[in-house]
Amino acid sequence: MHIKQLSVFLEDRSGRLTELTRILAENDVNITALSVAETADYGIVRMVVGRPELAKKVLEEAGFSIGLTDVVCVNIPDKPGSLYRILQILTEEKINIDYMYAFSNNDVALAVIRATDMQQVTEVLQNNRMRLLSTSDLYQL
Repeated sequence: MHIKQLSVFLEDRSGRLTELTRILAENDVNITALSVAETADYGIVRMVVGRPELAKKVLEEAGFSIGLTDVVCVNIPDKPGSLYRILQILTEEKINIDYMYAFSNNDVALAVIRATDMQQVTEVLQNNRMRLLSTSDLYQL
């Protein structure tokens, strides 16, 4: 139930994020989720995309530094306390979250989670009847 996330390192200069998204658009790669974090000298763009291997290839060819990591994407109800319930389950199992990003739309919320032991995260969430999205839910055909 792991999905691949791209981590892209961007120099801190105008237009670099636009260039990244242009390359993905030109190669028919859909962005499902995106998070941008910045430091003084560079940014890190974390993305779940419809074609992760193709995205990695075309971005590397364009000079971007890319990492592919496993993450889980959990589908949770869009109501108060839903995220707390997931985090409580992980905390009780002593799972430390490295980072996460989430969004909601209508009645559905999705959270992308990265932790050191992704297999443990998957097992714990599945054992607690949480719905994890699979590659067939997110990847383009």
